[in-house]
Amino acid sequence: MTPTEPGDLPDVCVVTHPLAAAGENATRSLLDILSAITGVALVTADLPADSEIRGKHELVELTRKGAGDSVLVAAVRFLLNQFRMCRVLADRNEDVVLFYGATSYLLPIVVARLLGKTVLVEPRGDVPLTLRLNWERRLPDRVARGLAGLVRLLERAGFAVADGVVTYTPSMARQLGLHPEAPDVYPTGARYVRTDEFRVTRPYNERNRVVGFLGRIDEEKGIRELARVAAELPNDITFRFIGDGELREWLETELAGEIDAGRVELTGWVDHDEVPAQLNDLSLLVLPSQPTEGLPTTILEALACGTPVLASPVSGVPDVVRDGETGFLIESREVEWLRNYIVDILAREELADVSHWGRSLVTDEFSFEAACERYRQILSSYRPSERD
Repeated sequence: MTPTEPGDLPDVCVVTHPLAAAGENATRSLLDILSAITGVALVTADLPADSEIRGKHELVELTRKGAGDSVLVAAVRFLLNQFRMCRVLADRNEDVVLFYGATSYLLPIVVARLLGKTVLVEPRGDVPLTLRLNWERRLPDRVARGLAGLVRLLERAGFAVADGVVTYTPSMARQLGLHPEAPDVYPTGARYVRTDEFRVTRPYNERNRVVGFLGRIDEEKGIRELARVAAELPNDITFRFIGDGELREWLETELAGEIDAGRVELTGWVDHDEVPAQLNDLSLLVLPSQPTEGLPTTILEALACGTPVLASPVSGVPDVVRDGETGFLIESREVEWLRNYIVDILAREELADVSHWGRSLVTDEFSFEAACERYRQILSSYRPSERD
């Protein structure tokens, strides 16, 4: 790889909405990539106090307040943050502004264009759908759909105004209604995996018949269905729930008998530096991914550890979980289908090959070096000399 000369690429100002833990991790990865090839700063709100970003990258924090608990408060803060972003962007000297996840922040997107800056937007997933599902728990369905539709219009307008749209994979671009071969779409801006940390430490053939889920133990992750699957698996298969969340106590009660028998395990919260060891202990990771997600990092981390993944074919997942090659795709979330398919997968002789191909995919396409090269190619289209 040819190193980038200082000043060869434009500096980038990354703009995000208020960051929860998952968003903070993804943003940190993006900043690591960009800072390796050019100058970078972050404009955000409500960054976690213990974030690794603090002290590592230039940071402009608009407010310490999050999105808010009510829809009205969230809407007011959404509008106020846009005005704050506009003021900040007017004072910044970076040539490129990258709206990461904040794809519906139409006002600062327009202002950045009017200021003569190159504007890129990069969705992290299907934000309007995420908001609709959240709002439907608190509002009448018609109101929730209407508000989500408005956010969708703002996002589509942001796509149209921006100079370019970056997605994790081509399939993600298609799900968002974008053509991956369009000249203003960059469909391979995927994140990276720390392949030196997430690696194979236990050869696949030496692993026990342990199937696992890793993530938040809550409603939207399909935990109730997975609990029924875990209860119905053969006695020689252990199901391990790795993580914590609102349904943790429910799981402990619902699967008390299976837990006592050692057929189901609940690890509770696991620090990120312990995740590679957990993944190396699994023969299969099951992730019934939500249609709101772009490309779950857990999938890439599992493949890096040589752990085959069974996941829903949503957004960017099919570009990574290639059915029968690097993993397997969920065709139904029915308990009986999942139970039978898990048993079928674990009986296959080619699983060691699937483990190898998954690791190879990540090291070839999702290493830090590969990610840097992707963003180098994207930014090279917007060198300052080419825009003067």
